[in-house]
Amino acid sequence: MKKNNFFKITALLGGFLFLVGCAEDYTPKPKGFNRIDLPEAKYITLQEQHPYTFEHSIYAKILRDSSRIAEPHWIDIYYPRFKANIQITYKNFNQDPKMFNGLVEDARKLTSRHQIKAYAIEESQIKTPTGITASVFELEGEVPSQFQFYLTDSSKHFFRGALYFRTATSNDSLAPVIEYLKKDAVHLLNTLHWTAQVK
Repeated sequence: MKKNNFFKITALLGGFLFLVGCAEDYTPKPKGFNRIDLPEAKYITLQEQHPYTFEHSIYAKILRDSSRIAEPHWIDIYYPRFKANIQITYKNFNQDPKMFNGLVEDARKLTSRHQIKAYAIEESQIKTPTGITASVFELEGEVPSQFQFYLTDSSKHFFRGALYFRTATSNDSLAPVIEYLKKDAVHLLNTLHWTAQVK
């Protein structure tokens, strides 16, 4: 009998503590993001031989594009720390106006494919110190590519790039990294030169 009373008292006391614990007001916590420490930007000149050269981050690896449609001068500027890369494609259109127009149209189509998820696509132009005009596209929303660009000399060279992340993390959480890599991409554009090698 004493055992029975002990269990009843314990159950009542547990229930009372549960109710008292639930009576407090709940205050939702603000949305938190992972802390991301970004290194100071430092650059080196591209070492591989291509019809173009530029400065890229010392924290990035230059990888050959491994897709089955890749051409010889297509590369990835891969950032292992951020699981991100800037895909670079290059085409020599040999002063063929039809091919040139097709390349511009393809670059715009590749950007517009993101319209389904993008709530804004802002286009601007950058005049580089070398006198080349680059078309730049900044995309907002949960899109796989937040920054794209192309530049050309309108006679031979067509150079296109797109920033991609290999992670499912939301773009809100990645915002500081996206801005950091955009600055790297703009530095790339501002230091890009065509070289004598054209294949």
